[in-house]
Amino acid sequence: MNNSLTNTARLFGAGLRALLVLTLVTGVIYPLAVTGIAQGIFPGKANGSEIEADGKVVGSSLIGQSYDLPLKEGQETPEPDLKWFQGRPADGLGTNSVNTRYQLILSGATNRSADNKDLIDRVTAAKAAVVKDNSTADYKVRPRDVPADAVTSSGSGLDPDISPQYADIQVHRIAERNGLSVARVQQLVDEHTEGRTLGFLGEPRVNVLELNIALKDLAAKG
Repeated sequence: MNNSLTNTARLFGAGLRALLVLTLVTGVIYPLAVTGIAQGIFPGKANGSEIEADGKVVGSSLIGQSYDLPLKEGQETPEPDLKWFQGRPADGLGTNSVNTRYQLILSGATNRSADNKDLIDRVTAAKAAVVKDNSTADYKVRPRDVPADAVTSSGSGLDPDISPQYADIQVHRIAERNGLSVARVQQLVDEHTEGRTLGFLGEPRVNVLELNIALKDLAAKG
C-alpha cells in the first residue's frame, strides 16, 4: 500500500513539474519571444498595421471603414458622405458599442448564391446607387462601368481596398465635391494604386483610408 501511494505521489509530482515547465515555456517564454521579435522586425504589422493622421491613430490598413453622413431623424441606414471615396459594401454579424469606428463586431461573407433573390435585389440597387452618386454634369457613369467590388462585399466583409476601376469612377464626383481638378484627383488615385503582390499575387488595389487621408490633405491645400 505504501509503495502504491509513493508511486502515485511521484507520478503526481512529475506531472505537476511537467505542467509548470510547459506553462512557463509555452505560456510565458515563447509568447514573449515571439512578441519581442515581431516588435523588433516589423512593429507596424505587429501593432495592427495602424494608420495615423493629424498625430493620432485613425484606423488600420487591414480593415475597411464607412464614410457616411450622420443619421437623420427617422433614418435607419445612413447616407454615404460623397465628398470621400467610398469603399466596398460591408457585411458582418452584430454591432458593438465599444469600437464605434468600425460598428461591426464580427466580419463575414453573406454566403448567398448567385441566384439568390435578396442578393440580386441588393446588387441591382447598389449598382443604381453607384451610377447615380458618381455621375456629374460632365461625366456619366454607365452601369457596365461599375465593377463587382462596388456592389458586393469581400469574403471578410470588411475589405480595406477597392479596385482601381472603382476608384476611377469616383474621381469626377470627388473633384466636384471638394473643389479640385479632375486631373489632380486622378493623380492622387494613381499614386495610391498598388500593384499585385510580388508581381503576380492578388489584384491591383487602392487602400481607401490612405486615399481619403491624402484627399483631406489635398483639399486643405486647395
